[in-house]
Amino acid sequence: MWAWVAFEDDPARGKDRPVLVLSREGRTLVALMLTSKDHDRDAADEARWGRVWMDVGTGGWDPRRRASEVRLDRVLRLDREAVRREGAALDRAVFDEVVEAAGRLHGW
Repeated sequence: MWAWVAFEDDPARGKDRPVLVLSREGRTLVALMLTSKDHDRDAADEARWGRVWMDVGTGGWDPRRRASEVRLDRVLRLDREAVRREGAALDRAVFDEVVEAAGRLHGW
């Protein structure tokens, strides 16, 4: 799905981006943000800031079919109204790996 996601350093600003929805709590969607930027190249700097990324491959959420990563450390809680449009489904095995990795990181 695509949703408006606030920037961490300025919550008054943000951008429309793909997110991976993990679950729903009433009207709230629990999600992780996706990006096509390759964070393997700057892994040490990302780790220094506590950011944790996981490769998820390609999918219909990116019209250019670029390889994507999901950010595991930043859990988003979005109102269903924040969803702009549906993107694509992630492969079930990859989804399960993401849920497991996020669960380990957050103690779920």
